[in-house]
Amino acid sequence: MHAETWCGPHQREKLKRLCRYITRPALGHKGLRRTPADEVVLQLKTPYRDGTTHLVMTPLEFLQRVAALVPRPRLHLIRFHGMLAPNAALRAQIVPGEADQATNTANEDGEALPPAPRARMSWAQLLKRVFAIDITTCPQCGGPLSILAAIKEPSVILKILTHLGLPTRAPPRAPARFDAFVQTA
Repeated sequence: MHAETWCGPHQREKLKRLCRYITRPALGHKGLRRTPADEVVLQLKTPYRDGTTHLVMTPLEFLQRVAALVPRPRLHLIRFHGMLAPNAALRAQIVPGEADQATNTANEDGEALPPAPRARMSWAQLLKRVFAIDITTCPQCGGPLSILAAIKEPSVILKILTHLGLPTRAPPRAPARFDAFVQTA
């Protein structure tokens, strides 16, 4: 499902279709059954090239195959194939920004050097870019600021916040607003 999928408050048919989509099982029950010998039989939607129409396996083999379909945590769920695959030979010609990486310099032996990794943005640059907060310059004098310490211990953080009279707990989350998702005509 794409993140921009939404439906308005009066679009009941679209809401039903969306609910059916997000609650559908990963595997249909129609093509799945157990044999008297306690084996799992999976009927294929389309036969294999060799004519196979059913797969017969033990319950453990079936669970192994189903578990293999579950993506690992923190893994990108979008896969690119063909010319957009990460190691495709022609990818540099069609993906912007990769043409300059394709022309690497060579070392003394004439071997091509691997591309240099891109430098990640610092957290200060990310804060400036996302929230328009520049934490590297002083708001009063405009001079440069530097980090004095990174405090990680919760007890020390609690003492500092209490001393400054600031709240020691995060504010409660507000409930989601439905009207934020409804487009105005």
